[in-house]
Amino acid sequence: MDAAAEVRYLSLAGPGPRAGRILVVDADRQRLGLLEEGRLKAEYRISTGAAGIGGEDGSFRTPPGWHRIHARIGEGAPAGAVFRERVATGAVWEGEPLGEDLILGRILTLDGLEPGVNRGPGVDSLQRTIYIHGTNQPGLLGTPASHGCVRMACEDVLELFDRVREGDRVLIARGPMGRLHFAGAGGSGMSALAQFAVREGPVSGSDRGFDQGRNPGGRALLEQAGVAILPQDGSGVQGAAAVVYSTAVEEEVPDIREARRLGIPLLHRSELLAHYVGRYRTLAFSGTSGKSTSVAMAFEILRGAGRDPSVITGGDLRALRAQGLLGNAWAGGSDLLVIEADESDGSLVRYRPAVGVVLNLQKDHKAMEEVAAMFATFRAQAREAFCVGDAPNLEALAKDALVFGPGSRADLRCENVEEGPEGCAFTVRGVRFHVPVPGLHNVENALAAIAGCFSVGVPLPAMAAPLAGFQGVARRFQSLGTARGVEVVDDFAHNPAKIAASLRTARHRGTRVLAVFQPHGFGPLRFLRREFVEAFAQGLRPGDRFWMLDVFYAGGTVTRDISSEDVVADIRAQGAPALHAPSREGLVATLAAEARPGDIVLIMGARDPSLTDLAQAVLAALRSPGP
Repeated sequence: MDAAAEVRYLSLAGPGPRAGRILVVDADRQRLGLLEEGRLKAEYRISTGAAGIGGEDGSFRTPPGWHRIHARIGEGAPAGAVFRERVATGAVWEGEPLGEDLILGRILTLDGLEPGVNRGPGVDSLQRTIYIHGTNQPGLLGTPASHGCVRMACEDVLELFDRVREGDRVLIARGPMGRLHFAGAGGSGMSALAQFAVREGPVSGSDRGFDQGRNPGGRALLEQAGVAILPQDGSGVQGAAAVVYSTAVEEEVPDIREARRLGIPLLHRSELLAHYVGRYRTLAFSGTSGKSTSVAMAFEILRGAGRDPSVITGGDLRALRAQGLLGNAWAGGSDLLVIEADESDGSLVRYRPAVGVVLNLQKDHKAMEEVAAMFATFRAQAREAFCVGDAPNLEALAKDALVFGPGSRADLRCENVEEGPEGCAFTVRGVRFHVPVPGLHNVENALAAIAGCFSVGVPLPAMAAPLAGFQGVARRFQSLGTARGVEVVDDFAHNPAKIAASLRTARHRGTRVLAVFQPHGFGPLRFLRREFVEAFAQGLRPGDRFWMLDVFYAGGTVTRDISSEDVVADIRAQGAPALHAPSREGLVATLAAEARPGDIVLIMGARDPSLTDLAQAVLAALRSPGP
């Protein structure tokens, strides 16, 4: 069941008693939720009054406020039984198209409980003959289209009829969800969701990093977007409709402890995202590499093609940053939403997108067999279409899917691929594409974006110009500048496959590669130790240089049974030029002293926003005239 929808229904119902059954008609979302003892047991698509919400006689509006079920009419009648004036006519609708609106199946009449709102002279819901009933216009469900009653699909009204009784309370409401509080709002995925949630109601957040004075720019942009940033001491939880958290947030965080003490619902980040995925016509991109870039490309293609999409992602789109935004969320005006479906914590199995896309499968956070099983579930839950790369280890997902890639079995096949230091070009079904970001891995990313957009009806020729204008994603092989003939690149690469791709791309742009990597956690370094060693030992040439920083530690309880020195020793044993860098200040000085014209300095790592500061410091040192 949709946990975020449950929070919304409870928020609409308010703080009153929640015992027994309550039907909540959410007029904004055109959904009806059945609550039992405060838990959401069922949810249905509905249609309320086309004229809006209001209780006046003759208004053809759906009356607001609290009601009770006055009568249950039609028990035992055929599913398509036709009613007039709440009386069965004997006719049965069997699905044939009709111009007139019919009242079908079952009827639940509503008696208003609020004088002057839905009860009494001029506004009485019972006298206005307002009720819940089945409809022969199921295609209109999800939009306000009735003459004031609440319409449902025939099969749904039959199910609901059997679950409720006369006297059960019914609330017809609209308005924002109660305040959502995001514990860990500074995280990439959490900050995106917090910004997107602002469009539906008040949002607050907290983050240990903000309390410690880290990332003041990100905090300012969140506040600019409407997210109130509060101390992470538990105080911000009071009065919240729910507390949203991620896998990275520990149980000991004060906001989590206080939410449990107060009985405030806890929503995992993926539960809220799944709520949005179900509400929109969502393109969800998954895979162990390239998700953020493919999401950004798909968003820019859709926007360039005039589709006005929304986006929720973990990477900051430089096109949105140029608009003065944080860059990882945008609320468009259409029903299209582009998201990143994360496999690292298993959350992608919650999503039921319109279009699911899987780029690739490599060892990253989990065993490949475990991730493959999650991809299979993800594929089964795609509502309209599924797209998948043509790698051999994804073949089990390819049946009846749109396959993309360079291979002969691909439906969308890239041909005539040209790779240059500034980007790549390729052809798909006769349409020439140019991607202005370097690396062959970005051809795969672009093909994934093309496949997703193709699945929602965007013609291939309409994608070429937006893709050619793609502005990239922050920290995805982002060139910060050149000084003394040395280019400095800031990159998010943090798993072996991404590191191998980034090193390969850097070799095409520089005479030598001076690479720096910060592992983003003790667990990932331990799990992928052998693969990290292999990636660096094979990706570095004899003239290249490599330094590994200490493992990034964001706080909390972790097992620190591995170090960067351990992995550096393994890499050196393979004959590769690897060094441990215990001091950033010393590393900056070393890089500035060792770099020669034609070199490229590549700073890699995830989760730590200060890595960009390190890259900027290297560039500043190169620009400095020196002693």
